[in-house]
Amino acid sequence: MDEKDWLLLRILYEEKNITKAAQQLFMSQPAITYRLQQIEKDFNTQLVSRTKKGVEFTAQGERLVQYSTEMLLQLRKLKEEIINMDGQVRGMLRLGVSGNFARYQFPPLLKQFLVLYPDVEINLLTGWSTEIMQYIHREEIHIGIVRGDHHWLEGKHLLAEEPMCIVSKNEIDIDNLPALPRINYKTDPSLKNTISAWWQEKYDAPPLVTMEVDRIETCKEMVRTELGYAIFPLACLTESDQLHYSLLRTSNNEVIKRKTWVIYRKSSMELSIIRAFIEFITSMNVSVLVPSSVK
Repeated sequence: MDEKDWLLLRILYEEKNITKAAQQLFMSQPAITYRLQQIEKDFNTQLVSRTKKGVEFTAQGERLVQYSTEMLLQLRKLKEEIINMDGQVRGMLRLGVSGNFARYQFPPLLKQFLVLYPDVEINLLTGWSTEIMQYIHREEIHIGIVRGDHHWLEGKHLLAEEPMCIVSKNEIDIDNLPALPRINYKTDPSLKNTISAWWQEKYDAPPLVTMEVDRIETCKEMVRTELGYAIFPLACLTESDQLHYSLLRTSNNEVIKRKTWVIYRKSSMELSIIRAFIEFITSMNVSVLVPSSVK
C-alpha cells in the first residue's frame, strides 16, 4: 500500500459509494474496484461488501481505514517538517473558520496575510464552531477560528468580542418582545444557549417563534420584509441592511457579547507557516463597528 491506496480507502469510507469516490479521486470505477481487489489480495481478507445502499466496510476494512488515516496524517506532518527546515514561510496552511466570521470579517484579514506571505497556499474549511472544534481535534486543520466558549487546553487567543443584538425593520418595544413574532435560524448550540439564557433572565413567557430558517442571511430578508424580529451578533449586520437594532443587555445593563477565539496546538508553533499566521492574526485589531444610533 502507498499514499494513493490510503487516500482511496479513506475517501471510499467517507462516501460509502464507488461512483462518488471515483469522482473525488479522478479515477474510473473499474480502477477503484481493481485496486480494492489488489489490497484485499495483499491482506488476504475482504475489506468491503456491496449493498443496495452502497459500500459497507468489514471490521478488517475499518481497521485498515484507521491505519490509512493515521499514515496520511503522519505523511502530511513529515512533508510540513521538511518544508519548514529551510525557515521560509511557505507551503499549505489548513484553516477552519466559523461560517459567520468567514463571511463577514475574515476575507480582508486573509488577503492581508497572503500579501505578506505570497508563497503560502490556503486550505480553508468553514462551518459551525462545533464542527471546527472537531476538525482541530482530528488534526485536519492547523488553526481554528471559533465563536463562543469551547473547552480547549492548548494554544488559545481572544481575537474579538462583538455585541449581540435584537434586529427589526423598525424600532420595537423590547419589553413587549414575547408578544412579537420572532424568526429563528440554524446556528451553533453555544449561540442558542446564550440567547436562551438571556431570554429566561428577562421574560417569564416563551418567545413567539413563527419561523425557522436555514441561515442568518435568510433571516435578515424576513426581518426586512417586516415578518418579525431576530437576535444575532452585530457583526452579521451591515450598513446596507438598513435595519434597526438594540443591544442585548443583562439585568445589570451589561452588553452581552460573543467571543471569537483563535485556537491551535502549541507544538504546531514549531512550523514557521503556523507561527507566522498566529503572530499575524493575534496582532490584528478585529473590531465590530457600532453605529451611533444604538438603543
